[in-house]
Amino acid sequence: MENINRARVLFVDDEPDVLRSLSRIARKLDAHILTANSGREALGIIEQSPVDVIVTDMRMPEMDGNELLTQVAKLTPETVRIVLTGYADMDMVLGAINSGHIWGYLQKPWDNYELIIKLKQALQLQQVLAERTLMRRTIEQYQYYRKEHFEGFIGDSVAMQFVYSSIEQCAPSQASVFITGPSGSGKEVAAQAIHELSKRSDKAFIALNCAAIPSELMESEIFGHVKGAFSGAVSNRDGAASLANGGTLFLDEIGEMDINLQAKLLRFIQDGKFQKVGSGKEECADIRFVCATNRDPQLAIKDNKLREDLYYRLNVISLFMPPLCERDRDALKLAEHFLHHYSELEDKNFAGFSTDAEQLIINYSWPGNVRQLQNVIYSAVVMSQGPMISKKIIVSQLESRGQHIDTQSTNNSPLRDDESVTETQINHDAGQLSLAEIERRAITQTIKRCSGNVVKAASELEVSPSTLYRKIQQWQESTDELT
Repeated sequence: MENINRARVLFVDDEPDVLRSLSRIARKLDAHILTANSGREALGIIEQSPVDVIVTDMRMPEMDGNELLTQVAKLTPETVRIVLTGYADMDMVLGAINSGHIWGYLQKPWDNYELIIKLKQALQLQQVLAERTLMRRTIEQYQYYRKEHFEGFIGDSVAMQFVYSSIEQCAPSQASVFITGPSGSGKEVAAQAIHELSKRSDKAFIALNCAAIPSELMESEIFGHVKGAFSGAVSNRDGAASLANGGTLFLDEIGEMDINLQAKLLRFIQDGKFQKVGSGKEECADIRFVCATNRDPQLAIKDNKLREDLYYRLNVISLFMPPLCERDRDALKLAEHFLHHYSELEDKNFAGFSTDAEQLIINYSWPGNVRQLQNVIYSAVVMSQGPMISKKIIVSQLESRGQHIDTQSTNNSPLRDDESVTETQINHDAGQLSLAEIERRAITQTIKRCSGNVVKAASELEVSPSTLYRKIQQWQESTDELT
């Protein structure tokens, strides 16, 4: 069986003796050697599966080497193309090289050592060309699938693209989702998006903030109570478990829930049965659970704030919400959205932000994340007469909340030099993702879209399957080195 990681070299000549000689010499290479006795046959092989290097005779009946390689250049540009030629054909060969159809040539009769050296150089060049093609195509794929808005979110940073992708992948399942991330980063928006994209979207989405409800009332909030269950229980009341039946229950800041109540919640999650406070009757509910915390779950477990068994029962799928400072220029897009919204709400007219205000919004660290930005813009709308929101207004609103800002510079946090996309970095500050990581994730997503079919994914990315397999092998080897 052919090793799909190895390079493929195709020799084309209408003389069987020449093909046998070339194949014998090329055995020294770590490559699959293929042969064809005509240009038509060679094209048929390439259309089935691209080759890394093709070496063809210049003079052949029906289709000469120049015509063959011209078509190969159109079909698979990353294939390195070489001709075997006699001295009399040199003018034609040099013209083909200048036109880009041919990379190099070997003169007949060839020197075996020179042939091997030339083929090794060609294989090295092909890997460089394949890497460049793959990088370009994955960036194009990223740009094509990039979303500026998604289910209540605003922002097109690299960090958020992978949040959107993760939500799209996990939403249709029934699995519990555990969301982590700092306060104000949009964990409830993510939970709502998961619900809206799920098969439960026609049922209720119920959200409870465990940190905002007194511990003595939390059990009733979740399970409900019957009349007379406790002082103040003047009537029967359904809890979130009943209200979310068939839908989704979002428990925010679950680490703030009483540890004993967490045990009851675990039992409910496991068997779908619960009892209202003060009732001996068992009820059933079909609920998908989405939970969140702004704390490190492992530290919460260590501090006895979160039951380990409950965490692992809920953490079937993990989702991390990045802080606003890792979302590139999303802060400005969000600020513009909030400015428009609150201008309408307060019946005011604003043309936008001044240039230095925009720079401050982009470069400030926003420790309170989206929620802090939202409040600052709202207060700026109320406290400003316009027509522009100035840097001074934003600074004053931040300082009124105890945030010290250097008014001589917008560089409160490191400025980002991301006005253009280069071959070494694309929106690097958005989640600190290198281009190599973007490429890896884009390739992985393409393979997932193709249901794990690497050959189909390679076709979508317009590269040879061997290029993708080599890339996957490199990732595996890197992982092995770390373990």
